[in-house]
Amino acid sequence: MKENVFDVLMFLFENYMDDGSEFSPDQETLTDELSRAGFPQGEITKAFHWLEGLSILHEQEEVLVASSNPLAIRHYCVLEQEKINIECRNFMIRMEQIGVLEPRTREIVIDRMMALDVDEISMEQLRWIILLVLYNQPDQEQAYALLEDMVFDENQVHLH
Repeated sequence: MKENVFDVLMFLFENYMDDGSEFSPDQETLTDELSRAGFPQGEITKAFHWLEGLSILHEQEEVLVASSNPLAIRHYCVLEQEKINIECRNFMIRMEQIGVLEPRTREIVIDRMMALDVDEISMEQLRWIILLVLYNQPDQEQAYALLEDMVFDENQVHLH
């Protein structure tokens, strides 16, 4: 099985972030745990870099948003259009319309999608990336809970 950065991120989220655990292992401990779980060292390193990028964006006062005007339209460059298909872009618009995303968090989501080493982002990946971004943003608990319900409800539908 070919594991990728996204798989490592999902493992970390499901085992260390989402359960509300007080356990905060250091990077070396996590690396050992991920290696024992079968993830290649290169993908583990890339996942830590991806998370560092998320942390850096979170800490910046001015984040990638030229305008927070709700009437502004986000235009995607050619590279973004190639990686983020129309279904994913429409989903992000819908998430903004219902209040899950705001311009600042949308830009962080786009940045983190572009940072993944994949040719095209799937809807499942997009949902999880949004969850990871919201989880790491202050005052986004309500938006996180709403999307989390949507993600897990859809996953249960596919299990039947």
